[in-house]
Amino acid sequence: MDSFTGLLDGPKARGAFLLRSVLNPPWSLRIEDRAPLALATVVRGEAWIVPDGGTPVPLRPGDVGIMRGPEPYTVADSPDTPVQVVIGADQRCSTTGGEDVTDSMALGVRTWGDGSDGATVLLSGTYQLDREIGRRLLDALPTLLVRPAAPGDRALVKLLADEIGEDAPGQELVLDRILDLLLVNVLRAWLAGPGSGASSWYRAQSDPVVGPALRLLQDTPAHPWTVASLAARVGISRAALARRFTELVGEPPMTYLTGWRLALAADLLREPDATVAGVARQVGYSSAFALSAAFKRVRGMSPQEYRTGAREPALLIRPPAAVPETVVLQN
Repeated sequence: MDSFTGLLDGPKARGAFLLRSVLNPPWSLRIEDRAPLALATVVRGEAWIVPDGGTPVPLRPGDVGIMRGPEPYTVADSPDTPVQVVIGADQRCSTTGGEDVTDSMALGVRTWGDGSDGATVLLSGTYQLDREIGRRLLDALPTLLVRPAAPGDRALVKLLADEIGEDAPGQELVLDRILDLLLVNVLRAWLAGPGSGASSWYRAQSDPVVGPALRLLQDTPAHPWTVASLAARVGISRAALARRFTELVGEPPMTYLTGWRLALAADLLREPDATVAGVARQVGYSSAFALSAAFKRVRGMSPQEYRTGAREPALLIRPPAAVPETVVLQN
C-alpha cells in the first residue's frame, strides 16, 4: 500500500456528517465543530470561505474547498457579513445570541437553512479521522485548499446534490463514496502541482531509487530492514540511498520506517481482539516490550494507554516545514 492510498483510506468517510444548506443573503456561518477535515462545494449562488486570520476565498458553482481542522472558519455570502449562526462541535447550530436553531431551520432530510428556494445552495461534509496511516500528507495540507470547478468535479457535485436529500436504504454509504471521490480529485490535483508543500515527497514515489525503497518499507514493514539491506534490494550503495531518500522524503529511511510501523500499530491496536504482542509481530518488532518502548518514546504513551483511551487528539498538526495557509489550484 503506497502512502497516497493510505491517505485516502485513512480519512475514508464512514457515516460522514453531510448537509445541504439553502440560504438567502445576507448569511454567515461560523464553523467551530473542530472537524479534522471538511469539504464544501456550491451548487447554486456563491459563498466565501474565510479562514481565521487568512485571506477570504470565493466558492462558485462546482468549486470544491477542503478545510483542514481543527481551527474554526467562516462561510458566508460575503466576507463582510457578520456571523449569524455558529455551528458547534456536536453540529448544533445556534445564533450569536445563543438561540438553538438546529431544528427550527431544518428543511428535510440532510437539508437546513432559511428557505426551500434560497439563492445559495451549499453542500458540506465533515470527516472524523480515526486512522494514523496517511497523516503525513494530511499534516501537510494547507488550512484551506480550493479547486476551481473541473469537469469531473462538476459531475460529482451534481450527483452529490441529487443524492443528499434521499433517504433510501444504503444512502449513507452512497453519499460517503461520492464525498470520498470529490476529496480524491482535489488531493490528487494538489499533490500533482508545484509548491504544494507535499509534492516533493509525493514525487519521491516515482523516483527510480526512492520509489521502490518506499514501497518495500510500506509493503513489508515486518521485515528486519537495515539501510544496507534496503540499498541492496534497490541496487544502490548504502550512502547513496540514505542521502537520496532523506533529500526526497525529508527523513532517513529508518526514521520513516519507524513512523510507518508505529502508525500501522496504532491502527491495529484499535481492533478489539488485537494484542500488543500480536501487533508487534505484524509491524516488525520482536516483542511487545520492544513495540511498547518505541511507541512510548515517539508518542509519549504506552500502547495499552493508547488502547484504553488516553490517545493523542485526532487532530492535524502543522509539519516542521511550513506550507501555505491557503492554496487555490489552477485548472
